[in-house]
Amino acid sequence: MMHTNVLENRRAVVTGAGSGIGAAIALAYARAGAALLLADLDGARAEAVAARCREAGARAVAQAADVSDELAAARAIDACVHAYGGIDVLVNNAGILTQSLCADMPAAMWDEMMRVDLRSVFLCSRRALPHMTAQRWGRIVNVASQLGIKGGAELSHYAAAKAGVIGFTKSLALEAAPANVLVNAIAPGPIETPLVDGISESWKKQKAAGLPLGRFGRPEEVAPSAVLLASDPGGNLYVGQVLGPNSGDVMP
Repeated sequence: MMHTNVLENRRAVVTGAGSGIGAAIALAYARAGAALLLADLDGARAEAVAARCREAGARAVAQAADVSDELAAARAIDACVHAYGGIDVLVNNAGILTQSLCADMPAAMWDEMMRVDLRSVFLCSRRALPHMTAQRWGRIVNVASQLGIKGGAELSHYAAAKAGVIGFTKSLALEAAPANVLVNAIAPGPIETPLVDGISESWKKQKAAGLPLGRFGRPEEVAPSAVLLASDPGGNLYVGQVLGPNSGDVMP
């Protein structure tokens, strides 16, 4: 069994922390002993999760931030450094999910997906890297999706962005590992979160029926993977890997 305080004294930023997988990771990190900077487009939601983290005994600060914006992403990382004196762990979780056939998709929908689900990962990672490299210890955990591996009808933009996250993860892992900064991804399957609320019930029903496990996952079933990747020694040998809590939807 993993020690309960595996992230003690680690300073972590979690983006998209106001709900769903991000909130579950934030709470799991709090219980594991991390000090947290929780960023979300909705500052009130981030603060509500931060309050729960503080109830669990952790230090936690919330910040409203659109991390697809270059200055806002920088401010989120800088806020962690200011609050805690540095940054050890970055969880790039912020994302959106919309649905459209490719033939009907407005270019603006495509561009928004790339901006939120992919560009934000680059911006936050780029800002955090110098701090991690200087201290020769860091962990970056990128939340991708199993659809970035297998694709998804009516979700070509989402699958493309998440495939980009996986490719970015592997490439950055090669660059950063010599400085003991380990970069990995989690590619969850369909999870019961507010993110999937905008997807049609017919799509979700058909998807669940095709899963070997027969059901969508829950956020708290994804969070332990993020704890593992950030932990020492548990995560020490993961470099450029993609963990798949996906109900059996993808078996690499």
